[in-house]
Amino acid sequence: MTAATEIVTGVDFVTIPTQDLDAAVEFYGTMLGLERSVYRPERNFAEFETGTVTLSVVVAEKMGFPFVPTSNPLALHVDDVEAARATLESRGVEFNGDMLDTGVCHMAFFSDPDGNAFMLHHRYAKRVPTG
Repeated sequence: MTAATEIVTGVDFVTIPTQDLDAAVEFYGTMLGLERSVYRPERNFAEFETGTVTLSVVVAEKMGFPFVPTSNPLALHVDDVEAARATLESRGVEFNGDMLDTGVCHMAFFSDPDGNAFMLHHRYAKRVPTG
């Protein structure tokens, strides 16, 4: 694709719906330890930085769309899934099942207080293009 035809150049943020902004702010900031870059409770949202993509946590119904938790997990990169999981469990995060090893990456699945699906993810083998 050439610069003249390129339209999308990246992902600015991902919207994470919530029904309780205060609980979400506590979860993403304290439990996950993400940097909060914006906090606008009067406008029904807060933003957290992951290093690559901003998580925009919004009170869905006050922003004009229905609250529906995200059921497909958003993969959060960590250097060591087992260590990160242990840290989060010590903070009260509950995981769904054991760590998964796919042969190229490790994953551990959990949800935020609103039921939005997440996974800790670490690719340990090189990506091999398939075509």
